[in-house]
Amino acid sequence: MTETAIEITADLVRDLLREQHPDLAGLTIREVAGGWGNQMWRLGDELAVRMQRMDRTPEFQFKERRWLPVLAPRLPLPVPTPVRFGEPSGRFPKHWTVMTWVPGEPLDHGTISRGVHAADTLAAFLQALHVEAPTEAPIGRDRGNHPRNCTAGFEHFLQAVAADDIAADVRAVWDDAVAAPAWEGPPVWVHGDLHPANVVVADGTLTGIVDFGDMFAGDPAWDLAAAWVLLPAGTAARFFDMYAQADEAAIRRARGLAAMKSLFLMLMGQNGDRGLPGGKPHWGPAGRAALDRVLQGV
Repeated sequence: MTETAIEITADLVRDLLREQHPDLAGLTIREVAGGWGNQMWRLGDELAVRMQRMDRTPEFQFKERRWLPVLAPRLPLPVPTPVRFGEPSGRFPKHWTVMTWVPGEPLDHGTISRGVHAADTLAAFLQALHVEAPTEAPIGRDRGNHPRNCTAGFEHFLQAVAADDIAADVRAVWDDAVAAPAWEGPPVWVHGDLHPANVVVADGTLTGIVDFGDMFAGDPAWDLAAAWVLLPAGTAARFFDMYAQADEAAIRRARGLAAMKSLFLMLMGQNGDRGLPGGKPHWGPAGRAALDRVLQGV
């Protein structure tokens, strides 16, 4: 995975707007730190420009363009909604999208101090999202599978970052998820990538969800893992009580997936030292804290 040779700057963003959406070109443009497959730029106070960067395909932006306008009206938290499309050109040979801006601070730069409120808010959001998806909805690839089909990735992350004193405990959580029955309900809408950089906080609680490029129709356990990955210690039980749609098997799968996601965050924290976009040193402590919550089951 290599970054495009074209440097994405505020001047480039403004030039693209002048070419394709000139009525927006006069708005203030400010870079948003972070990002992995895409680079974000604030556009005025209410919009953002999402520029395809390391994603090899525009399919993630296409999914957001197609489905977020359908999902957003029934979700109880703000999500970025596409309002204009940018097409490849001689100046920039990739896709870009103008979207609504979700105000707040990414959780990887903020904190949740109102844990019960955040648990209730996340549960309400996922209840609204996890409804049966239409037959034409996208299907998950690496995400969306039963944990048993993700064991190679789990083992890679575990060997890369987990200390010997916890490896056995982490593997026990994973093995329990692998042994859990599969999702038997209809495929439901799943965000697919709920981690601290993809949720927004303000006033100590969750206030928005972003980056739906990985959304798919499938097993809701992939999102339920957020009970440990996002929420403070001691609030997972509250979350599942309020969500009220997860059986024991779903919770077992979710806990194993939370372990894998925590290990991934720890690995990206290491990669942040090597300058990979989106991988940041502070993801490591966030991942380890999430893993501790997984192991404690709280």
